[in-house]
Amino acid sequence: MPAAVDQLPLGPLGTNCYLVRADRAASEAVVVDPSGTAAEIRIELASRGARCVAILVTHGHFDHILGLAELAAGTGAPVYAPAGERALLERPADFTPPGIDVRPYTAETLLEGGEALELAGLGIEVVSVPGHSPGHLAYAIDGALLSGDVLFAGSVGRTDFPGSDWETLLASIRGLLTRFPAETVVYPGHGPITTLADELARNPFLEELRAERRETAG
Repeated sequence: MPAAVDQLPLGPLGTNCYLVRADRAASEAVVVDPSGTAAEIRIELASRGARCVAILVTHGHFDHILGLAELAAGTGAPVYAPAGERALLERPADFTPPGIDVRPYTAETLLEGGEALELAGLGIEVVSVPGHSPGHLAYAIDGALLSGDVLFAGSVGRTDFPGSDWETLLASIRGLLTRFPAETVVYPGHGPITTLADELARNPFLEELRAERRETAG
């Protein structure tokens, strides 16, 4: 049975926060990218009869961590975050636009990619996917890929930020397409869900990868 994944577009940029449970009846949830207030997220958890037992962060851009410190403090849930994004979590004021307040937080566990986690009855594979940000991670959970801002429906993550790089991002997406089945469901940091197959077939930013596939097949 696939994991239960609920998408919550929250915060000033409509950034997707995800509540992930082993199934719809499960009382424990992992929250991925707490992009809204802790109160909003906890209300959604309560409506599902669930509690947050862990928090995962894909990367440290402000819109993905707005509720992080408050949610962690209020629930006691440990935070798992990219080691390469540590500064963004611990000194958010240095990286956040004026007028947006993000509380700093030091994650309990720093991840590099390649780890296997067991949280809330879920087996979670941690995947390094730099390019949009240097330490960006994705989380593969039971046929689902929580991709953060690496891959979207019809688009990809921006590469005009400090520390971002187009060729690195493309290599990360190439790695995802090679590593995971085509039917893998992608839960992105913004916008609707998609699949790896749909993006390889139609995403206008992935023409280079399609051409590589055609050459290999030919």
